[in-house]
Amino acid sequence: MTNPLLAQWDTPFELPPFGAIDDSHFEPAFESALSETKAAIAAIAGSPTTPTFANTIEALERADAPLDRVLGVFYNVAGADSTPAREDLQRKLSPRLAAFSAEVSMNAELFDRIDTLWQSRDALDLTDEQKRVLKLTRRRFVRSGAQLQGGDRDRLKDVQQRLATLGTQFTQNLLADERSWFMALKDADLKGLPDFVANAVRAAGAEKGADGPAVTLARSVITPFLQHSPRRDLRQKAHQAYTARGANGGDTDNRGIAKETLALREERARLLGYDSFAEFKLETEMAGHPDRVRDLLMRVWEPARAAAEKDAETMTQMLHADGHNGDLEPWDWHYYAERRREAEHDLDEAEIKPYLQLDRMIDAAFDTANRLFGLSFAPLDVSLYHPDARAWEVTRNGDHVAVFIGDYFARGSKRSGAWCSAMRSQQKLEGDIRPIVVNVCNFAKPEQGRPALLSWDDARTLFHEFGHALHQMLSDVTYSSISGTSVARDFVELPSQLFEHWLEVPEVLGKFATHAKTGDPMPQALLQRLLAASTHDIGFQTVEFISSALVDLDFHDGAAPADPMAAQAATLNRIGMPAAIRMRHATPHFAHVFAGDGYSSGYYSYMWSEVMDADAFEAFKEVGDAFDPALARKLEEHILSKGGSVEAEDLYTAFRGRLPGVEALLKGRGLAPA
Repeated sequence: MTNPLLAQWDTPFELPPFGAIDDSHFEPAFESALSETKAAIAAIAGSPTTPTFANTIEALERADAPLDRVLGVFYNVAGADSTPAREDLQRKLSPRLAAFSAEVSMNAELFDRIDTLWQSRDALDLTDEQKRVLKLTRRRFVRSGAQLQGGDRDRLKDVQQRLATLGTQFTQNLLADERSWFMALKDADLKGLPDFVANAVRAAGAEKGADGPAVTLARSVITPFLQHSPRRDLRQKAHQAYTARGANGGDTDNRGIAKETLALREERARLLGYDSFAEFKLETEMAGHPDRVRDLLMRVWEPARAAAEKDAETMTQMLHADGHNGDLEPWDWHYYAERRREAEHDLDEAEIKPYLQLDRMIDAAFDTANRLFGLSFAPLDVSLYHPDARAWEVTRNGDHVAVFIGDYFARGSKRSGAWCSAMRSQQKLEGDIRPIVVNVCNFAKPEQGRPALLSWDDARTLFHEFGHALHQMLSDVTYSSISGTSVARDFVELPSQLFEHWLEVPEVLGKFATHAKTGDPMPQALLQRLLAASTHDIGFQTVEFISSALVDLDFHDGAAPADPMAAQAATLNRIGMPAAIRMRHATPHFAHVFAGDGYSSGYYSYMWSEVMDADAFEAFKEVGDAFDPALARKLEEHILSKGGSVEAEDLYTAFRGRLPGVEALLKGRGLAPA
């Protein structure tokens, strides 16, 4: 029987034939694709012909297409709908893929061909995009150890393989902890909860097979419970379980993995000639050096901590007024912050949520993309990897642009968080190849027959991930290696965070924030109060983020710590972490940093990008039109369509005319000095 992963996909838009794929197909498809890719690489490296851009760089761009095709399906499905078979295969594949990557990057014959082209680049008559691809290809090989010799070369291969194994294990341990824990509730425990929270915990209990409602570790379930449950004992139990993920002892404990990972990263950096992993990692980012990152974070930390401490004083008084003596604890913060929002802004989450229906917020994101970039979205009736996933064809002026897949509900088989990925990236080397883009979220799934309702934070997450999706959809480059979100890590969050701003445009909410039962638009008075509260609890939000970013930076800027948990505590003590706030991501569940190298030394990048997104949206404010056609064209032309074909600083400068300062960020967060 033909393996559907290896056959030609005679499906709409060449989507993977999910209905025909089962777990038994992935490993043999991987073996076949890896063999084919290795043969293509060997042919390039061993070619007797003089190196040219076409027979070396473009050939490399084509070589891994079979592998990308199989892995594009596998890793998307494994992250969003895990099974024991998929987890087992991930553990097998991660070291093999790392070994293959090292085999390619340390292939002396192959690097010689690339380096020959680099040394003669001025005589090659290359386009600007080709020059960029040549530069990035050579840099990637050098940073992967192509110039190492002997024992150092072999040791780096071993380090890379071990890091890949550790990253996979970290992710799977975290998923296991999240999947296994839930707190069963009695009906009496629901007293005081708004209907939307009670409905969410009932649905969560049903998903877990519990005999009644339950709190799970999905953020869309646990956060509203912490915000609204008057039961301090239950809040404490839930909060402690959430913050203990990855640190519960036994086979799923991630603390040893974090320690070994940091030591191996330091060794990797030193093998490549860098003083620290942070210096190695930041060399290719906009920030360039750890000192610039630390300077930005500390400029925002001080006003954020002051705001958080002021809020803590107010909430401590509220705690005492409720008859609880002692200090404000981390499991109290969400609850009293919500009470403050209700009192100070006359906002009740139960009043807001019926106006933030998932389907209407999807419509709002689509409509915003239509008004800015002329994109249209039509539902597709196609087979996908899970019944919760949905697909749309994206067109512009009748021309196909992309396929967009949205997978929005939390489930036990899905890792936590939200993300955007591409099963196929845009490129033009092999023709007009259009992308297949996926947004994955973890919103609370409603009970049967009820509409899915979002919190304000959920709605922002939806817009954020759709901003990443637009970066993929509107990409217009020749080479897949620089397509879409293949940009500097501290630039990649600019499109996503910038798109969040359109959620706060009054005419967007005025049109799409409609009541789930009556269909009426959100009342203007409620809309104004909601927008006025946009910086509510901003001290807390900023403190929990920056503390995580500084711990990440300190972990990698210098010698690896012998005890990461002690090093984490030392960083928090040094910066004066407020006692009632925890890091957004403590070390044992800091997947951004330890599930792979993606955000290691780079968690700061959300804030680095926020400096730009605050300034970029200010451009629309300056012209008085959030949908200004000329600015939208500039945004697409200079940022969204370019991928990594130009340096990030140059892309932003082409759009805005200059690089931004931190002032717009502080102003946007309500932290600017009076």
